[in-house]
Amino acid sequence: MNNQTIYALSTVFGKSGVAIIRISGSKAADIISTMTDMDKTKVKPRYAHFVRLYHAKSKELLDKCLLLYFKGPNSFTGEDVIELQIHGSMAVIGAVMDSLAQMEDYRLAEPGEFSKRAFYNNKMDLTEAEGLADLIDAETSEQQKYAIRQMDGGLKNLYEGWRETLVAILSHLEAYIDFPEEDIPQDIASNMENTVFKLKEDIKNHLQGDNIGERLREGFRVTIIGSPNAGKSSLLNQIAKREAVIVSDIAGTTRDAIDIHLDLGGYPVMFTDTAGLRETSEEIEQKGIALAYKKAKQADLVIYLFDALKDCAQDIEKYKKEFSDKLVVVANKQDKISSERIAELQKAGCLVISAKQNTGTDKLLSVIKEHISSRFTSNSGLLISRRRYREALKNTLEFLNDFNFEKEIELTAEDIRLAAREIGKITGRIEVEEILDKIFGSFCIGK
Repeated sequence: MNNQTIYALSTVFGKSGVAIIRISGSKAADIISTMTDMDKTKVKPRYAHFVRLYHAKSKELLDKCLLLYFKGPNSFTGEDVIELQIHGSMAVIGAVMDSLAQMEDYRLAEPGEFSKRAFYNNKMDLTEAEGLADLIDAETSEQQKYAIRQMDGGLKNLYEGWRETLVAILSHLEAYIDFPEEDIPQDIASNMENTVFKLKEDIKNHLQGDNIGERLREGFRVTIIGSPNAGKSSLLNQIAKREAVIVSDIAGTTRDAIDIHLDLGGYPVMFTDTAGLRETSEEIEQKGIALAYKKAKQADLVIYLFDALKDCAQDIEKYKKEFSDKLVVVANKQDKISSERIAELQKAGCLVISAKQNTGTDKLLSVIKEHISSRFTSNSGLLISRRRYREALKNTLEFLNDFNFEKEIELTAEDIRLAAREIGKITGRIEVEEILDKIFGSFCIGK
């Protein structure tokens, strides 16, 4: 890790009441004597000092601001950290950043470098760092809640507990490798096998999360399908509460799949409007219909919308077989049919709405929210939030499945070592340089 002192703007560049600039490194406190009137030896850590801030070279007064000093290792990065709370004009920000660039051994931080230094200084593990990244990116309340849980070390404690169990088994196996004349007692071997079996069951249960953690980060997918002119685009506009897509009486208006991202009761949801499903010889429309099927198969929930006035529901069984328990059947144009017809459709299991009149759409959104929330379980605080976690845990299971005492003990130990290494890839307890840059590179500058 580069030992230069780094600095960055930690708030959005632009006009604001306050902007925050962070400095971290062994020479962070040098700006106290270089850019203020204060004696650096008299600055009290973790205390807000009101200072006059000067340019490092020209000594021109730049701002009157607050300076906070966090002495390492009791700081975010584990290093000495200075935080400047300056006025948030572009002129002030630019002048202060220019002054810092003149400081000896100072350089602009790379994306995610503050958090990367915190990781290297054992202030957080990779799951906590990624929880922090998720909190910064959170757009809904559920994303915020889960990101905070992960930042608090929920996943870290779980995975480290598993890893420590494997390391304990490995230490016993290596002891017997060092003393090959000693046979492993049957009771100790049985205890190891039982421990591995229980661990495998725990990992299997953890993996049965239906990708819910990834969905919480990326958005649950809801695709609207149906015949042309059934009202799919009108429904999506009502859900979005704006003219998000073009509505027309001309069949085949929607040719592409159109995504709309919304916050539904705290859950991030991506609604997709698709081309009308029908037989056609028109090439572009055929591609749109093929895309509609593809989006529906990838979706977490499929809304099959049909015109209650002229469409029959004969295709419902076909789509039920194709999309199983993720299909919600919705009859549109309630305002144009009789109460008897409405009752008939409801009895058949259809949700009856009028997209044009915005009738029944709230009920539909409630059904969607219930479907999403039902996928959360009592251990939802320990969701797998990233695909790389899932891949590492699957690899762990493969190595544990190979574990047995019917082969040479060196090979048995290697199964445990490789399993522990896979879990270590998640938390960063092994050398994983190839994934660090990818993880921290997604952070914003100054975080």
